[in-house]
Amino acid sequence: MYFALFMLVILLITGIIWLLDILFLRKLRKNAAEPWYVEYSKSFFPVILLVFVIRSFLVEPFKIPSGSMMPTLLAGDYILVNKFTYGLRVPILNSTFVEVGEPKRGDVLVFHYPPEPTIDYIKRVVGLPGDVIEYREKRLSVNGKELDANGEDDFIYTLQTKDENNQDRDVTIQALRYQETLGDVKHEILIHDLVNQYEAGSLGAKLMAGESITVPQGHYFAMGDNRDNSSDSRVWGFVPEQNLVGKAFYIWFNFDKFSRIGNTIQ
Repeated sequence: MYFALFMLVILLITGIIWLLDILFLRKLRKNAAEPWYVEYSKSFFPVILLVFVIRSFLVEPFKIPSGSMMPTLLAGDYILVNKFTYGLRVPILNSTFVEVGEPKRGDVLVFHYPPEPTIDYIKRVVGLPGDVIEYREKRLSVNGKELDANGEDDFIYTLQTKDENNQDRDVTIQALRYQETLGDVKHEILIHDLVNQYEAGSLGAKLMAGESITVPQGHYFAMGDNRDNSSDSRVWGFVPEQNLVGKAFYIWFNFDKFSRIGNTIQ
């Protein structure tokens, strides 16, 4: 969000200088050379405008910072997000001015983090408005139907943590990998042999207590594919519709794993 605001400010500054030059400054200086700020504004304004339009309404790149969406997305993946799938939105304000579509169960969703909207998060849409969500014995149910989840091979990965001296250390983790069917989407999830702890009153605590959760209108319930290592709706609540950014659809780069380049996101 900060980058979009920065681009908008630069766009306005260069555009205003260029317009002032056309209307007034050019006449005042007559045959004198263009000032540097006019030359730069005329050069940068079209480029900034093009990038701003593409990022705001078509496609925006993001980098995956953590392993909460493993094995679908890995830390270090550079992805593309479709910005018009869920409607065209006013930059910065993020209010919809053209309705196009709505999130579906199974979509990999980028959104503004509800507790701090300047931060972007990525999770999978599990519950739509009105859906009833249950999560018992690490099996997800939507509207009373338990989702199919077929076991696959184990998934081993490295997690960086802090030791007692606050030094970084790598921990090898072995998780169970399942293929889950969510709506029309088949995707992989990871399950760990541990019991998650949630703050009292959180959605996660209610689900752990065996309660069902109803997604309110205008909101979505989102979870990470790395189910036991994800800060998601179970921790901080539902995702409001006005926080939606777009749908992740493509991995365009990864500096450490070239084989991931060009993969579509399921």
